[in-house]
Amino acid sequence: MKAFKESSRETLERLNSNLSAGLSDDEVAKSKEIYGENSFTKGKTKSLLQRTWDAAKEPMIILLIIAALITFVVNLIHFLQTGIADFIECISIVAAVAISVIITVAMEGRSAKAFDALNKIKEDIDVKIIRNGQILLIPQNEIVVGDIVELETGNKIPADGRMLESVGLTVDESALTGESHHVEKQVDVVFEDDKTPLAERVNMLYSGCFITGGRGKIIVTEVGDQTEFGLIARELSGDETWTTPLQEKLARLGKIITIFGATAAALVFIFQVVIAVMNGNATFEIISQAFITSIVFIVTAVPEGLPTIVAISLALNIIKMSKENALVKKLVACETIGSINVICSDKTGTLTENRMTVTGVFIDGKIIKPEDLNLNRLAYNMLVNSTADVDYRGESPKFIGNPTECAMLVAYGKGKDTTDSYETVREDAEIAHSYSFSSETKNMTTVVRDGNEYDAYSKGSPEKILAQCTHILINDKVKPLTDDIRKEIEDAIIGFQEKANRVLAFAHKEFSEVLDFESSRSIIESEMIYDGFVAITDPVRSDVYEAVIRCRNAGIDLKMLTGDNIVTARAIADDLGILDDDHMVVEGKDVEDLTDEELKSRIPLIRVIARSTPVIKMRVVNALKELGHVVAVTGDGINDAPAIKNADVGIAMGISGTEVSKEASDIVLLDDAFSIIVKAVQWGRGIYENFQRFIQFQLTVNLSAVIVIIASLFAGMGAPFSALQILWINLIMDGPPAVTLGLEPIREDLMKRKPISRKANIVTKSMLGRIIVNGLFISVIFMIQNFFNIIGGVAEQQGTILFTLFVAFQLFNAFNSRELSNTSIFKNLLKNRMMVIVFVFTFALQIFIVQVGGAVFKTVPLSLDIWLKIIGVAFTVVLASELIKLIKRIFVKNN
Repeated sequence: MKAFKESSRETLERLNSNLSAGLSDDEVAKSKEIYGENSFTKGKTKSLLQRTWDAAKEPMIILLIIAALITFVVNLIHFLQTGIADFIECISIVAAVAISVIITVAMEGRSAKAFDALNKIKEDIDVKIIRNGQILLIPQNEIVVGDIVELETGNKIPADGRMLESVGLTVDESALTGESHHVEKQVDVVFEDDKTPLAERVNMLYSGCFITGGRGKIIVTEVGDQTEFGLIARELSGDETWTTPLQEKLARLGKIITIFGATAAALVFIFQVVIAVMNGNATFEIISQAFITSIVFIVTAVPEGLPTIVAISLALNIIKMSKENALVKKLVACETIGSINVICSDKTGTLTENRMTVTGVFIDGKIIKPEDLNLNRLAYNMLVNSTADVDYRGESPKFIGNPTECAMLVAYGKGKDTTDSYETVREDAEIAHSYSFSSETKNMTTVVRDGNEYDAYSKGSPEKILAQCTHILINDKVKPLTDDIRKEIEDAIIGFQEKANRVLAFAHKEFSEVLDFESSRSIIESEMIYDGFVAITDPVRSDVYEAVIRCRNAGIDLKMLTGDNIVTARAIADDLGILDDDHMVVEGKDVEDLTDEELKSRIPLIRVIARSTPVIKMRVVNALKELGHVVAVTGDGINDAPAIKNADVGIAMGISGTEVSKEASDIVLLDDAFSIIVKAVQWGRGIYENFQRFIQFQLTVNLSAVIVIIASLFAGMGAPFSALQILWINLIMDGPPAVTLGLEPIREDLMKRKPISRKANIVTKSMLGRIIVNGLFISVIFMIQNFFNIIGGVAEQQGTILFTLFVAFQLFNAFNSRELSNTSIFKNLLKNRMMVIVFVFTFALQIFIVQVGGAVFKTVPLSLDIWLKIIGVAFTVVLASELIKLIKRIFVKNN
């Protein structure tokens, strides 16, 4: 049965549910068995065979396969002609291909697992439901058909459902219908036509859409794949590709190197053929060997592993960040956040603990303690004009919903004369309409029907509520709100605000005329009776003080954009050290009066904007971006979504944030903590630096390999390495020794430097200098050994010595690549222990290859003294680098 053709009562009966009690545990289990879980069937993932095939189709792998085939053909012809063949090189190249494919598949598999774990965290959204007569918060994937779900402004609808209650509930269904206007939902409408378009079904809510106003309840009618969104998702399911600007930038760098590498390889091939022709031995075997050498040369020259390493590093760092309660939704945020130089932060829950406590109540013209509350107009407003709940079943109350509203419910529960529970008071209230809170209106109003009469209860910012009132309630008597009384109230409010308390005011109005609620808000919220205010404290998070200092040291300008009064905003900013003599606090209305050009000229001097609105936040973000800043923005409300989406890095609050703001964000702070943003910046910078280390190492290997091969050939000494030896060098370049550079710990001074420009070239001038100097140093010493045999050894050992010397040079140079500045490598030598382990392991493999694997790698065993000489000569690349850095440090110190 299609629920839009049923009345709400019929749907409840059909699904054996109850509006006030929901489902029982037994009914939940039965529903799950019949209708399934609220999760989508995942698209087909690639099998191991498919992933292996994809890896084998990479251009470099294809070139190696061609080289193996040519080697096989050459040896087959040689065998047919002489009866002697050596297929070891062919088998070795195939083995190298197999190893490369296995490593690629394994690394991509690890990356995929990281993203699966990330997606699992993303799906873990809590939803408010009614079960066993109790209000609970459960993960959305645990919802079943028949559950009663409570929804309010900003929520993302977790499953398809039939409307049961609606208090001014409106929905953005553009994700499904493509229509941008907000749809007002109705309970009592029933459709007869099976073909009623989805966009016209005003009695239904659909998974994936957002509540834009009001509140209501639904009974879940479809879950998972059976929802309208699920049906579309199945049609669109497929592999999702993840690419970031940095990956694309590195891919472009790889293409440039490929062109140069291919050109050099062609020159090497032509040169070898010309020499063979001039010497009169241009046989098929010689030319084929020259061709194979050229192919392997290209493989070595091209750093094809760069984009893959980036993807894996980002994926693994995203998982690390999620463990620190920072959920990265978009891969690009991992890169961008390291470049931010301005953070526009909210206050409540971000800079503060979001642990609200009512400290005082102004009522009947005086301040009382919360425990002296009774069920008066102000308390009734607190209970009815609210969508929050509190779960008292644990050791301490668990807040369900807005923390400010929850704090007031707890304060009411502690009152001496509050005998009726807040649940009972709400159940007895017949709500006629509700006007949701927004950053623009700065208040929320609920209209309660009492027979033929109506009572409107409004709460919000003290300025807004006072402006709405003409009278005040004192000892149950309504009196005119004179200027003197207003002044007393304002003084009392400022007294609390100067102590960094947040103040929320309350008012009510009685009327009997039936109004069109949608168009009558301004009328209802005028000439109200002032009931009082509550003061709420929200302590500053203890770790924020250090985080603010770290921002300042890192060259990041922290701006606080808060909805609070200017007095409260200044008190918090002063306490945190955000303000100084060169910067100012302004109110939102001051910003509203500025033109865009005026805002751009003044925004560098503004540190705090009180009574900020989403429109102001959006303008500030645009102004900062036009000035060339990289901006991170935090937000929690539905109206914050545009600014979050427009920021370079949009950050939503995981606890206080609406699902709309989370959907628009790049990162979700699962515990709303500001210090995590600063940590994320540090991680972003660290990731970027590790990429630079990896690139510095790879390009040094590339440069030195190209130089020594070309120089040896042009010197008439032949290729210094066999094809398999070059492949082993390539494995070092792209394999574990290189990958461990991506695990380099963050340097202590990283957050004491200015942000890196997003447009900056990842290969800096200093990096390029080190690549050229170290590459040339390795090449020169290598060629000296090639010409003069400074290490010693007999003639048949020279090829092995050159091969081992080159490998040792690269392993030692990996330590040089760990530092991007003039810092000595010995300062942080043991901080990346994995790299030390990999160095020892790789060098041990080199010893094994030389001493045991001669038949495969065309090497001969070396004596201990030659090994020690090789190590000593190779270590000179470290000594030379350290000497240059020492000279630079002395020069900087003296100047």
